[in-house]
Amino acid sequence: MPAKPRILVTSASGKTGLQVALQLRAKAYPVRAFIRQRDYRSDLLERAGAELFVGDQYSLSDMRNALKGVQRAYQCAPTAPNGLHFNAIFTVAAYEAKIEHVVTLSQWLSSVEHPSLFTREVYLSDILIGMRPEMSVTTVNVGWFAENYLMVLGMAAHLGQFTMPLGDGGVKKNAAPSNEDIARVAVGALTDPAHHAGKTYRPTGPMLLSPIEIADAMGRALGRRVRYVDISERMMVKALKALRPANYSEAAVTQLAIYLEEYRRGTFAVNAPTEDVFQVSGHAPEAFESIVRRKVAEQPDLVRSMSGSLNAIGNFLKILTMRPFDLDRAQAQRDYVRLSSPSYCQDDAAWSEKHQPTASKTASIRVA
Repeated sequence: MPAKPRILVTSASGKTGLQVALQLRAKAYPVRAFIRQRDYRSDLLERAGAELFVGDQYSLSDMRNALKGVQRAYQCAPTAPNGLHFNAIFTVAAYEAKIEHVVTLSQWLSSVEHPSLFTREVYLSDILIGMRPEMSVTTVNVGWFAENYLMVLGMAAHLGQFTMPLGDGGVKKNAAPSNEDIARVAVGALTDPAHHAGKTYRPTGPMLLSPIEIADAMGRALGRRVRYVDISERMMVKALKALRPANYSEAAVTQLAIYLEEYRRGTFAVNAPTEDVFQVSGHAPEAFESIVRRKVAEQPDLVRSMSGSLNAIGNFLKILTMRPFDLDRAQAQRDYVRLSSPSYCQDDAAWSEKHQPTASKTASIRVA
């Protein structure tokens, strides 16, 4: 029996990269995990038997070394304003290393004139990665992650409020996939490129849910009533600045505000849900309530308590007193390339033609 190919996982400490690496190791594939530093996530990878490569993903020399002796790779650009640079580095190194197959994490929003610099860079990266005919590519197009809702799970747990600027609570819908399900699609394509090369998949959750239904699912998982509150974008940005989640950066926040506008426009609901998770992995997509229950089990501080409630109230007061964050000024200061006439996805004829809505599928497909 021939040896299994060695697979490089970039951003192996990230949301999907970690899951891709762990799932590949569970299938006994040799994995080289490209990480920035050692921490509890690298410990998980090491215990699973992954080979750790500590380096700088923006360094061509490091990427060349990481790809030595590798046949396949998972390409996942960090959430940063230099994603195009990362993808160019990866593409050059993959070309030199004669990589046979790559799974690349793209975006459902990917379009040429989008207001988001990150999204325009993804669009260019998708073209770059497919330019070498000797290397096959599978593209994973992800929309709004389930993980994004969990940023405010603490507020839901202790104050009973799911607060996000998602628009009308009963109308704006999304079928958010878990990190694990996104990884299942990537792993399916990495382990069987003969069936998945040249294809594009869009992993989703099993059902379109409104913000009110998301709040209800949180409530069931938390064992308390949770109410959706449609806050302003300004308040959301203040909250992120005040509480500084682990992945906080001004660059990411400016792009998140643009993606929230796409959410309110209903772009993430187009063509959702799909059966891609089940078709590629044979695993039913995970329901949002199940994702929340897993998160609650992992974080004891989400259990309702007096101290937790007092801490949540303190955080709320901190948000109220935080100075506003000027999104336009932040983008101008970072010298972002900005278009004079950008187009949101559903105003872009080329995007709309490529993402033609299919018949409505509001019922559950399969639920894990």
